[in-house]
Amino acid sequence: MSDSVSTGSAGSALPPEFHDIAKRVNNWGRWGAEDEIGTLNLITDEVVREAAATIRTGRRVPLALPLREDGVQTGLIPGRINPLHTMVQINQELFGPGTVATSDDAVTMGLQAATHWDALTHASHSGKIYNGRPADTITAHTGARFSGIDKVPHLVSRGVLLDVARTKGVDRLPADHAVTPEDLEQAEEFAGVTVRAGDIVLVRTGQIQTYLVGDKHAYAYPSPGLSIRTPEWFHARDVAAVANDTLTFEIFPPETENLWLPVHALHLVEMGMLQGQNWNLEKLSTACAEVSRYSFLLSAMPEPFIGGTGTPVAPVAVL
Repeated sequence: MSDSVSTGSAGSALPPEFHDIAKRVNNWGRWGAEDEIGTLNLITDEVVREAAATIRTGRRVPLALPLREDGVQTGLIPGRINPLHTMVQINQELFGPGTVATSDDAVTMGLQAATHWDALTHASHSGKIYNGRPADTITAHTGARFSGIDKVPHLVSRGVLLDVARTKGVDRLPADHAVTPEDLEQAEEFAGVTVRAGDIVLVRTGQIQTYLVGDKHAYAYPSPGLSIRTPEWFHARDVAAVANDTLTFEIFPPETENLWLPVHALHLVEMGMLQGQNWNLEKLSTACAEVSRYSFLLSAMPEPFIGGTGTPVAPVAVL
């Protein structure tokens, strides 16, 4: 990390604790000054070959929530609307009576409305985005000029489920539970797997159960989630991306009063690591427990919206 990186956030209102962690996990310049994909560089051809070798039965487990008008969004985040589905033509015979008819539809939605990836540009702090670029390179006209979700060329790797809830013998973690590095290590040991470079880690809290039974407000707040201490754990293991089964990803409300979304900033801005929210890990939890195996091939390719700061995703785990 260069001197300019370590001093680039001077004067920020963020506390010293945050900046100390930021210095330890910072990846700016690690893959060159022009890099726009961060830790996805860790998913090499060898990593993908080894990920494919984890497939034993071919069992496929979908991890996405349905895209629906009464989805997970509650209105807390302005503009992040649930999908509005409209039919624009129904059985229309475009080439005359008796010809083949077609139906088309359109959707208006927040790109992070349901199961999604946050692009590296989804968060900024101290006027910077990943790799030290100015945050004002994100504009109303073009969206994210650098590190938009469209810059992700592919996203297939070994997935590892760290089932923190099952490890602790509960269906769902308490709403005030901040998932710690110690929790992740316990889940790793429970799973009999070692997280390694290039992995995509899925952290299950069980929180999404509240949405699945119809209470999206309880799902949103309060919510368990990742602690500010976890980015160093992911950084030490060279994890490529992390997703979980909550709306806010990190514990909400935050561990430290008025320190909002620090894990977002550490992952996306400092590390250059994609993170995903609203992943339905319930069926995967059951499937992994049935076969006593918690690693698999994970396909989670983002939709390549030009300039997007996030995208819907329909991930599939193949066991």
